[in-house]
Amino acid sequence: MKPLSNRSKVVSDKKFTLAEAAYLPAIVKGLGITMSHFFKRPATVKYPEQEREFTEVYRGKHVLKRDENGAERCTACGLCAVSCPAEAITMVAAERKKGEENMYREEKYASTYEINMLRCIFCGLCEEACPKQAIFLTKEIAPADYDRDDFIYGKDKLVEGFEPMKRIDVSKRMDR
Repeated sequence: MKPLSNRSKVVSDKKFTLAEAAYLPAIVKGLGITMSHFFKRPATVKYPEQEREFTEVYRGKHVLKRDENGAERCTACGLCAVSCPAEAITMVAAERKKGEENMYREEKYASTYEINMLRCIFCGLCEEACPKQAIFLTKEIAPADYDRDDFIYGKDKLVEGFEPMKRIDVSKRMDR
């Protein structure tokens, strides 16, 4: 019978030498490859001692910004949650009460704001969709954890501090 393709190979019954039967050429070749890696630059970064440089467009941990008076910028419009392709953001809107004028900018605010970091793909669409420039992705690395519940970031982990020293500079990202 004639083969359908011209890719057939002829099989030979070659006898191995003693060195080939003991796999000596293969062992020598493998040791040569291993020795060549000793003289190459390492590909990994020893993280805690040596930090890696990130590009200007790196997107890391989220932060909810405050304005210059210390009030939260988020007005619970929901555009960040709608624009999130992974559906990682959930929020509950509430009305501002008397005496809370210095805490929130508008009459409506997010009483609950949560980001499920296990679902988040760090795309930055929430940052682009926000009309009040309230949410930003910083250059900080999102920390690892063992418990799944610790990956749901609420306002306690997202909102930046009142003090100027605890503010996170996102001026380079605001200009884009």
